[in-house]
Amino acid sequence: MSESQRPIELFYSYAQPDEALREEIEKHLSHLVQQRQITPWYQHKILPGTYSVQEIDRHLNTAQIILLLISSDFLASDYCYRTETQRAIERHKAQSACVIPILLRPVDWEGTPFAELEPLPSNRKPITSWSNQDEALRDVALGIRRALEKFKALPAGVQQEVRPALGHRLLQLCA
Repeated sequence: MSESQRPIELFYSYAQPDEALREEIEKHLSHLVQQRQITPWYQHKILPGTYSVQEIDRHLNTAQIILLLISSDFLASDYCYRTETQRAIERHKAQSACVIPILLRPVDWEGTPFAELEPLPSNRKPITSWSNQDEALRDVALGIRRALEKFKALPAGVQQEVRPALGHRLLQLCA
């Protein structure tokens, strides 16, 4: 499989109470998985007998796209907010990953390390605030698809240069 055909690893950072919304997002991204454009990873994929923290760290350090699923539970989770968010933002600033905040439920997230990043849904309205949540989830999926399509449109040589560390070009596309 050529480098340009390899799926992009997508990491979900979320609080356990938001599992149902993560599953809904994953359903709306399933066509991207079927098309081998993305490979999603989240903590429930940890196999029994595996060191959980090390496995999470490994994927957090290799994913090209990191989705922060924002809610009051996410902000209240020391591990999500301090550990995963801190590492994700470090990688974003180093241009080695694209971090996309996804607003799940209404919460004051101003002043957070990711407050300057453009979130999804595109109108900054949390998914649960939409009268039709499928429309919100579609907006999220379309935003992620746009970022992927722009990346795939880069010349193969640029993709190879950018893919391991994502680089500045993809970060501009994900913002």
